[in-house]
Amino acid sequence: MAMGVSLACLVIFFFCVDALSVQPSFVYHGFNNSSLSLGQGASIEPSGLLRLTNSAQYVIGHAFYPNYQQMFDKSSEPVLEVSSFSTTFVFAIVPSSSGPPVGHGLAFVIAPSTQFPGAGSEHYLGLFNSSNNGDPSNHIFAVEFDTVNGHDDSRNFKGNHVGINKNGVLSIASESAEYSDYGSEVKKEVYLDSGDPIQAWIEYDRHRKLLNVTIAPANVSRPTEPLISHRINFTSVLKERMFVGFSASTGKETSFHYISGWSFAINESAPVLNVPRLPIPQKGQILPPSSSTFNPLVTVLVPILSVITLMGILFLASIFRRRLRGENLEEWEKDCPHRFDYRDLYKGTKGFKDSELIGSGGFGSVYRGVLPSTGSEVAVKKVTRNASQGMREFAAEIESLGRLRHKNLVNLQGWCKKKNDLLLVYDYVPNGSLDSLLYHPKGNFVLNWEQRINILKGVAGGLLYLHEEWERVVIHRDIKPSNVLIDIGMNARLSDFGLARLYDHDQISHTTSVVGTIGYISPELARTGKASKTTDVFAYGVLILEVACGRRPLESDIFILVDWVMECHESGRILDAADPKLNGVYDMVEMKMVLQLGLLCSHYKPEARPSMRQVTRFLNGEDQILSFDPSPYSQLTFQSGSGFTQFIPPSSRTSTTSFASSTSMDVGR
Repeated sequence: MAMGVSLACLVIFFFCVDALSVQPSFVYHGFNNSSLSLGQGASIEPSGLLRLTNSAQYVIGHAFYPNYQQMFDKSSEPVLEVSSFSTTFVFAIVPSSSGPPVGHGLAFVIAPSTQFPGAGSEHYLGLFNSSNNGDPSNHIFAVEFDTVNGHDDSRNFKGNHVGINKNGVLSIASESAEYSDYGSEVKKEVYLDSGDPIQAWIEYDRHRKLLNVTIAPANVSRPTEPLISHRINFTSVLKERMFVGFSASTGKETSFHYISGWSFAINESAPVLNVPRLPIPQKGQILPPSSSTFNPLVTVLVPILSVITLMGILFLASIFRRRLRGENLEEWEKDCPHRFDYRDLYKGTKGFKDSELIGSGGFGSVYRGVLPSTGSEVAVKKVTRNASQGMREFAAEIESLGRLRHKNLVNLQGWCKKKNDLLLVYDYVPNGSLDSLLYHPKGNFVLNWEQRINILKGVAGGLLYLHEEWERVVIHRDIKPSNVLIDIGMNARLSDFGLARLYDHDQISHTTSVVGTIGYISPELARTGKASKTTDVFAYGVLILEVACGRRPLESDIFILVDWVMECHESGRILDAADPKLNGVYDMVEMKMVLQLGLLCSHYKPEARPSMRQVTRFLNGEDQILSFDPSPYSQLTFQSGSGFTQFIPPSSRTSTTSFASSTSMDVGR
């Protein structure tokens, strides 16, 4: 009897110990008295901040919840499944003054142990090394918040992205760090290494085998749509007992990696963080690596080093003033702080060597470059100073593109002005321009119909953002294939804002100069010189026809693309206008709709053209063209969710292109 009681007590004891080891949910607002399991360079500051790394090079920091988590749902027996889990945390990556602010990111980690023997720093994030990277026996899951180029160069990452990793540093899913406002399709970039607090949400639904990752600045509400939504089966990745926590590392480049708050839960939503309660790291405050040994020389050396540092700053400031002497900064320069060093751009483009030239036009040349400080690829536009209104176009592109952020626009990174050299630095888009893919493809490459319709939707989305969704109206004024760049995912990104003009939504454009490229200039723009949304729509209509037909708007004195497509339509054979290089491989209904939409957008009368919002609805199949008769005095009817009906007034189809074929303007690039 006594033995039975003892055995029962022993069973209860081990049950209690096991129960204490498993904590299905927890929340930290700061980490004072948290008893986290810290490894290597990690420490908890007096403010309650968890600091994973400091300004030291090639350092690793780990921080894990001290008790393991029961990751398998016992209720799913006999076939065990990984439980649903949820976590949210606020982190900040503060640049170090000892080097470029790009090293090397942090990760939320689920691992079978809190120890990682032999793990490397830099892109290995303190979790893997060259010998075990990708090994399924690691049983490690991580969501990385990366600030540098990806380890796998084939991915063409340029840093600032979020990735989902299994057993290695190669992400199985990844996206640029972005979030969208609520109800808006426009995404805003989140700069991970800005030093600002950023909140992340990671949630796994075991029933749908779906992992969602969401990020946003900590001072905004949670976005309604996740950044990454990826199906994954964790059964072969995770073990029954796992530890949850964080890992970060530095390399030659360094940053401070902080966590200020964290919550985690299994089979339920993680507790909501009270963000205003969280400790916030101070930007620019470089803290020395923690040490338990007091050195009396510090009290002597610190004042001396401070004086030396101050003298160095004054010396550099005097050099900088001498370099700028005689060059007065204009107002637009003061408002555009992202100024690059000319020497870096000169070195990155190999002295603007012809071998690095990737494009040229009336307002300058574009070179491929590699920034010496980060190793990232950029495109450097060298504006011709003596070109007509060169400085004006230079300032316009900085003013407009510098603040625009949309997935279908090229991202301007910065600028440089030195004497007569005007330089713009923006994202390098690897697949070149739509013009080159349509007319000068490498090898036997041909854009298929799916790629073409996706490109048209992308350009339409970018123009809709410019016309209606940004804080001001932006008229691009130079829509054409050479100004549409194609990224690695074959998505369109509208570029070259040198001719762009801005005005408020409640105002009317007062632009009175005729600029653009022959073949894309609308008739009313040629007559009045007034650019508007409808003149952009006209140029977009010509671009639609180019993409569908594979022919330029003006090929000779007698061939005019818009007239030719109109003739094909009038004779009942509009599909004859489709690009023969497609070999008939396309959706005939979609092709017919696109060709009709191109004719509609390039109509002679501006009031007959649809808005870019209507164009996107046509391309997405949300509205339909019920009838299309381009003859004089005809009626054109649409069906849409708003019941929109539009009548086309009398017109002459040949007048659309008569100006373009007879003018002697030379404004192409």
